[in-house]
Amino acid sequence: MSQQTFNPTQELSEEVKANRQADHSINPLFVNRWSPRSFSGQNVSEEDLLTVLEAARWAPSARNGQPWRFILANTEEELQTFRELIFPSNRVWADQAPAIIGLASYKLWEDGQPNPYHAFDTGAAWQAIALQASLLGLSTRAIASFDKEKARTALNVPDDYDVHLLIPIGYQGQADVLDENFRSLEKPNGRRSLSDSIIEGKWDLPQA
Repeated sequence: MSQQTFNPTQELSEEVKANRQADHSINPLFVNRWSPRSFSGQNVSEEDLLTVLEAARWAPSARNGQPWRFILANTEEELQTFRELIFPSNRVWADQAPAIIGLASYKLWEDGQPNPYHAFDTGAAWQAIALQASLLGLSTRAIASFDKEKARTALNVPDDYDVHLLIPIGYQGQADVLDENFRSLEKPNGRRSLSDSIIEGKWDLPQA
């Protein structure tokens, strides 16, 4: 799948049509974007990586605190450092990605007081990364299953930052190259209906 053969904002891909249906009219980008595990190994240009991170730079944040930080690995030495942080069950597919973005956040405001929204705002940056990558014909899949303490040491992360995710990024590969345990999962997943996520006014608690 590439930018030249498929525009995620103009139509639904066939694999998405088979697995997803929006309840209401939205831009197809939101439905077309999903998180494959298979990567082709084709290199991602530095310009495309910077475009993805530029989009994340413009995510909304409380008080314009911009707590996010992006730790980028795209050389073989850097990638190997990141790979050694990932638990084995995810390395079987993540090792094929040509770049990985470590997503961290600064836990304090500029005055040194705790920022209770740092993780929330950094989640908005992750969304921007995922959507901009899709617009470029790239795939992303966030990994939370990694050794966070080891990551703090290996990546020299200061104590006043949290490391949330490692995000492999690259061009989607073929499902048949995946470990057989993952092949059947290599498709867009669905979502519960919107009505199941909306609370009208307030929760209706069960009567005692």
